Amino acid sequence: MFDQLIEFGKQHPIQVALYASLFTWGLTALGASLVFFFKKANRAVLDGMLGFTGGVMLAASFWSLLAPAIENSQGEGFVKVIPAAIGFAFGALVLFGLDKILPHLHINFRVSEAEGIKTKWHRTVLLVLAITLHNIPEGLAVGVLFGAASTLTGVEQTQMIIAAITLAMGIGIQNFPEGFAVSMPLRRQGLSRFKSFWYGQLSAIVEPVAAVLGAMAVSFFTPILPYALAFAAGAMIFVVVEEVIPETQRDKYTDIATLGFIGGFIVMMSLDVGLG
Repeated sequence: MFDQLIEFGKQHPIQVALYASLFTWGLTALGASLVFFFKKANRAVLDGMLGFTGGVMLAASFWSLLAPAIENSQGEGFVKVIPAAIGFAFGALVLFGLDKILPHLHINFRVSEAEGIKTKWHRTVLLVLAITLHNIPEGLAVGVLFGAASTLTGVEQTQMIIAAITLAMGIGIQNFPEGFAVSMPLRRQGLSRFKSFWYGQLSAIVEPVAAVLGAMAVSFFTPILPYALAFAAGAMIFVVVEEVIPETQRDKYTDIATLGFIGGFIVMMSLDVGLG
C-alpha cells in the first residue's frame, strides 16, 4: 500500500498536489457533515478540537517544512539557515497582511471583534473567511512538498514524497474535527443543517487552489525550494499563534484546548518521524 502511495507521488506534481488537497478538503467536508447527526456540540469538545488543529499545524511546520527547508539549503552554519529564515519571515508577513485586509471573525469571538477591513457582512461569512484563512497555508504546504519532490531524484525524492504524504495525512486528520468545529457554531447561529454543512466544507475549498499554486511555483522554479518550504511554515505558524490559539482561550475550557494542542502535536510528530 505504501509503495503504491510512493508511486502515486512520482506522478505530475500539480496533479498529485490537487488529489492530495482534495483528500484534505474531503475530510473537512466529512467533519462538517456531523452537523446532520448532532443538534449541538459541547464547547469543551469544540475547544479541544481547535487545540488539536493548532498542535498538528505547529508540528507540521517544523518536521515537514522548516527542517527540509534547511536540509535543502546550500552552505554551512548561518549561511545554510538564511533561506529558511527569509522564507519563514516572508510567509508570516504575507499572512499578516491578509489578516489585516480580509474581513473575518474568529470562532468564539463577538461580531464587534471582527478583524480586517470593516464590513457589514453577515457573521456567517466572517466565520467562514476566518477558517479559510487557516486553510490557505495548509494547502500551500501540501503543494510545495509535492512540487519539491518532483525536483529531486532517488532516495531524496522518496523521502520528500513520504514527507508530503505524511503532511497531507496529518492535515486531513486535523481537518476532520476542524470541519465539525466550524459547522456547529454556524448551526448555533440559526443556519439550517445543510447551510451549516455547506459553509463548513466550503471553508477548505481554498486548499486545492493553494496546493496547485504551491506545486507550480516549486516545480517550475527549483531554486526557490527552501524559501517556499519555509514560507509555508511561516504562514502556518502565524495562523496558529494569531488565529487558532486565541480561539481556544475564550472560555473555561482552556486546559482541554491545551491538552488537545499537545495531542495534535504528538500525532503529527509521530507521523512525520515514524513514516519519514
